[in-house]
Amino acid sequence: MEEVGADPDTTSATIHTGSYNHMINTQKTKAVYTEGAEDGFHLYSCEWTPERISFFTDRVLTHEFINDGTGDVNTWPFDKNFHIILNLAWGGDWGGYKGVDESALPCVMKVDYVRVYQKIQH
Repeated sequence: MEEVGADPDTTSATIHTGSYNHMINTQKTKAVYTEGAEDGFHLYSCEWTPERISFFTDRVLTHEFINDGTGDVNTWPFDKNFHIILNLAWGGDWGGYKGVDESALPCVMKVDYVRVYQKIQH
């Protein structure tokens, strides 16, 4: 989930891989209207299986990325170990594409919880 301050009621779910990334304008992303994204709490979820990654905002499916089944790490690196990263970015190519409003500082990211569940395959 990503939210850019220049678009305050929009959140995006984005896949970044070797083949699909913003540096070559091939990222797989879906932006959705999320009222109060900057000042309200929302439930952002990701279901990650060997076949697909599904993104949800407030329990509504917003984006899905399907494994192409080729075994190419550049299109599906999601069978490797990963870390959860929570990032409050400021400026940059995307976050600052309409300029940077320094009057918004200081800003905070409030997170109530992060949960990770693993489904055991039988």
